Amino acid sequence: MESRRDEVRAAYDAIVEDYAATFPSTEPELPVDLAMLDHFVGRVVAGGGAHVLDAGCGTGRIARYLVDRGLSVVGVDLSPGMLAMARRDHPDLELHEGALTELPLADVSVDGVVFWYSLVHLTDDELPVALAEAVRVLRPGGHDVSLVRWHCGPKQVLDALADAGFVKEARLVREPVGRERHGQAFVLARLG
Repeated sequence: MESRRDEVRAAYDAIVEDYAATFPSTEPELPVDLAMLDHFVGRVVAGGGAHVLDAGCGTGRIARYLVDRGLSVVGVDLSPGMLAMARRDHPDLELHEGALTELPLADVSVDGVVFWYSLVHLTDDELPVALAEAVRVLRPGGHDVSLVRWHCGPKQVLDALADAGFVKEARLVREPVGRERHGQAFVLARLG
């Protein structure tokens, strides 16, 4: 597992400059993609919370989107290079280096968790571990949003969420658009 993590870390560290230049904000997201994030924001705020984790935050572009909508965000990423870029571009964000399967956060410390294109780097065995970590850091009533490639398929992610104690609230599946090679699935779930 550590060598795979090292490969992911090295790959993102190698492309960080190009990644940040190509995706400084939410340019790749469609309005329907952002609508799911907006729905997440509304659910977290309506539940009385406002502090969320961007798990796999990369350069901080989705964390910024969430902050601009009134949430307090802590970001975690495996890549020091991505975190350096996030610190450069978003110095107000709280950022930590860490793996999705070993989140460097205290128990019950956030109201929601966003996995935006970050679950695609996990093996099938690591997915339940990452979701258990989300459960650990979530306060009661917290929410989890994940955007995943068809790597696992929406059903497999939903089954893993259920096994971790989450209840599905919404699922959006859309076909590929533009240069995308795969359809996208968005899931909004809450602790059961």
